[in-house]
Amino acid sequence: MWRGAISFGMVAIPVRMYLATEAHSAVSFRQLCPHCQLPIKQQRHCPTDDHVVAFNDVLKGYEVSKNQFVLIDEEDLDKLPLKTTRTIDIVEFVERNEVPLGLYIKSAYYLEPEEVGVKPFYLLKRALEDTNKVAVAKIALRDREHLSLIQVEGNTLLCNTLNWPDEIRSTDELNLPQNVKISDKEVSMATSLIDNLTDTFKPERYTDDYKAAFQQIVDQKMKGLKITAPAATQEPKVMDLMAALRASVEATKQGKKKPAEKPAASRAAKVKVAAKTSAARPAAKRRTA
Repeated sequence: MWRGAISFGMVAIPVRMYLATEAHSAVSFRQLCPHCQLPIKQQRHCPTDDHVVAFNDVLKGYEVSKNQFVLIDEEDLDKLPLKTTRTIDIVEFVERNEVPLGLYIKSAYYLEPEEVGVKPFYLLKRALEDTNKVAVAKIALRDREHLSLIQVEGNTLLCNTLNWPDEIRSTDELNLPQNVKISDKEVSMATSLIDNLTDTFKPERYTDDYKAAFQQIVDQKMKGLKITAPAATQEPKVMDLMAALRASVEATKQGKKKPAEKPAASRAAKVKVAAKTSAARPAAKRRTA
């Protein structure tokens, strides 16, 4: 989706950029006419003489005053007087753990070296690995310049676009109580619960259940069945925090038992039952005799 170069000091590394993610819409809807229940068409009408304007004929205009526009096309955007229109301009390097990705991260793009840039590309990758650092850079994409982050991802480099600092909203307007009293026992129990639920992150274990649930609704409606709502979730209640934590910890302990333990216990139980049965049979015969 983009070709340019990484500017690394006096080194220019020709690269290509590809989207690293793709959105999978679980459900898509068509807009239907309420009378014939067939798809409707969306058209763009000129407000002056009410004629239809085809999508490919629509122009881009930047409003400089009331109803006064400057026409802008893609070639104009490619000629922006910005270094970053064709360059990922590395500004500085920072420690990997210094960037608060939760607030700043936006989109992800894979970088691929052009043939003439393979060696400097992997030199930069190796240097980032050895120093455990990431590169802070700027790049112009589409209609704006982005702050970005370049970091090692597997066998390539990943470019993440970031929010600018003035795009991040303050927490001042949130109702955040101060000096909340929390006992050491509550903290200890909460950390025990976290320990019991701690595992390595494996995203392949998680699935999006929305589409399957929606398909059930579609199937039921096609069969003319009545759609019933799931059981309503209970409103959260004020509870004994320690009791709730203790119950949660015990529940997670049970969940962490090894699956192999159950068959072993089951076999042991069967052996005991068999032993009792065999011991009881002679006694029954004696009583019969």
